[in-house]
Amino acid sequence: MSLASSPATTVLPVANGARSRDYYAESLGLEFRGQSADGNLIFALEGSATLALMEDPAAAPSVHTVMSFEVADIEASIGDLGTRGVVFEDYDLPGLKTTDHICILGAEKAAWFKDPDGNILCLHEGTPAELTGK
Repeated sequence: MSLASSPATTVLPVANGARSRDYYAESLGLEFRGQSADGNLIFALEGSATLALMEDPAAAPSVHTVMSFEVADIEASIGDLGTRGVVFEDYDLPGLKTTDHICILGAEKAAWFKDPDGNILCLHEGTPAELTGK
């Protein structure tokens, strides 16, 4: 058995389901599929993947990126999401510096933002050459 062809669900804890449902649907433009039997809020992602928001009043965000969305044009995506209220982070750390919200990481560009619960999400453009062999 291989999990490589199995549909995947990313589960994120959120403190306020209604607020997060609005953010992921309206600000990020994800298709809300409904609520599962266990109460998770389900959103459609590319292919058969899904995002499940699990409401937990004690939810605490991870200090690391929990999800990254691959986009064709990161600058345009930042502009579009910005008009919907998404606020991008800027960093000036050793080995990680953003300019106009974008960090160049080899063959990849990345930009980060947080959801209403502080979960760190990312946009990335391009795929690292070492992974594709190109």
